[in-house]
Amino acid sequence: MKTILPLAVSALVLLSAAFATPAGAEEVQMNDTLKTIFARKSVRTYTDDPVPLDKLKLLVRAGMAAPTAVDKRPWDFIIVTNKATLKKLSDALPHAKMTEHAAAAIVVTGDLNRQFGGKEALYWTLDCSAATENILLAAESLGLGAVWTAAYPDAARIQAVRSVLSIPADNVPLCVIPVGVPGGNEQPKDKFDAKQIHINKW
Repeated sequence: MKTILPLAVSALVLLSAAFATPAGAEEVQMNDTLKTIFARKSVRTYTDDPVPLDKLKLLVRAGMAAPTAVDKRPWDFIIVTNKATLKKLSDALPHAKMTEHAAAAIVVTGDLNRQFGGKEALYWTLDCSAATENILLAAESLGLGAVWTAAYPDAARIQAVRSVLSIPADNVPLCVIPVGVPGGNEQPKDKFDAKQIHINKW
């Protein structure tokens, strides 16, 4: 027995070494930011619980932390908490029916005159998309549920949102983000695909 035990320990040490991280390789540690990114999901079912206005403003502040072309910040954000208005948005948008049951919605819009490149450019879409993703991640980090529902580039949806919220002509709604306390069991999707990674060239 005394002979067998040291042999067993030696075997375990050798086995551990065989599966250890290769020399020089860095082990990536999950942190809170990465956990939030991987936990994010589209939440379309909500409880009746309200979301405090200060939390909604915090989500918008997170949106404003996003990068923009030449730091033009062409975005505006409309926080909607009025139930009648949420219902109007729900009725007007075919893919945003959950808005009626959300505690609130955040509408992200882009000002064509404030964007980089002039009125005919499309940098506002990039800037406002980055802001939208920040809002979605911030919502996840606060335990809230949210989902990106597109207005742009569909002309009818753009006009519907503009009409409901009295948005000026030079300001284009990119999306409506319903926000609420999650009421379902939506789970994040693992979308990683190694085949879509290219190193140094295609």
